[in-house]
Amino acid sequence: MTEQALLLVNLGSPASTEVADVRRYLNQFLMDPYVIDLPWPLRRLLVSLILIKRPEQSAHAYASIWWPEGSPLVVLSRRLHEAVRPHWTQGPVELAMRYGEPSIETTLTRLAGQGITQVTLAPLYPQFADSTTTTVIQEARRVIRERGLSLQLSILQPFYDQPEYLDALVASARPHLQQDFDHLLLSFHGLPERHLHKTDPTGAHCLKGDDCCQRAEGEVLASCYRAQCMRTAAGFAAQAGLRDDQWSVSFQSRLGRAKWIEPYTETRLDELAQQGVKKLLVMCPAFVADCIETLEEIGDRGREQFIEAGGEELVLVPCLNTHEDWVKALVTLCGRAPLAL
Repeated sequence: MTEQALLLVNLGSPASTEVADVRRYLNQFLMDPYVIDLPWPLRRLLVSLILIKRPEQSAHAYASIWWPEGSPLVVLSRRLHEAVRPHWTQGPVELAMRYGEPSIETTLTRLAGQGITQVTLAPLYPQFADSTTTTVIQEARRVIRERGLSLQLSILQPFYDQPEYLDALVASARPHLQQDFDHLLLSFHGLPERHLHKTDPTGAHCLKGDDCCQRAEGEVLASCYRAQCMRTAAGFAAQAGLRDDQWSVSFQSRLGRAKWIEPYTETRLDELAQQGVKKLLVMCPAFVADCIETLEEIGDRGREQFIEAGGEELVLVPCLNTHEDWVKALVTLCGRAPLAL
């Protein structure tokens, strides 16, 4: 029987908190045309300007959440990789990062060298976006094409509404939901609005009306990141038994001056504190592993902002990380991954 390897892919991280390593990582990340979707000369100019000050600022942020074993995202991804291994019986399980190491190129080349011909590619992003899902798939295809690898891909589809994922999300958050709290904020990673317009197959749905995400279906829903985030949030809240007034959605991690999808997390933190929310829970369901965006942006800076605005306590609910329900869900979801044409 032909072995089916499983390749888990997460975003990546700098090799260390040294400014040079952070600059190298940010350059690779920001120069990806699926992340900053500008023509190469403009993208190169913009990234060069960002890299004047951002690496030093980001290095400080990374240092504040860095673990003795290394980057939290990479460490947690490795632990997930090890946890999945015993449950994936079709072949070897490998881990790669879209940016940094271990790279998709190195990992796919090694698998092909071992005689593997079939790989299930698993981008670890619940919701679809060009800057996450698409860039992983395109990088894998580039490597296979340019290196002439005889590999056939099956690809894990976005799983934002899959029962296994939502069940795991609820199970991982349950200990926090069972405690007293005033409100739950589901903070997803943000995107520039132009990314939504660009992937809208109709050219006339996304951000056209307040309820566009609720009305999204078919090919529009399949390509709309914001609508998928809203479905994740609503599905989670329903399964967790939350009332509509107990939770809300926001989007974090804005970069640059372009308009990003709203509501913004920093705005919601101020609003909730001003509305009398004292104990706030924050979940980040766009991330399956804790990282700088959860630990530092929300857990540190977000907490400071909320308390300064009049709140008393912000509790960051951990990501799925290596929760046993998530490990089982991921294996099940990967087992359903369709063959890519």
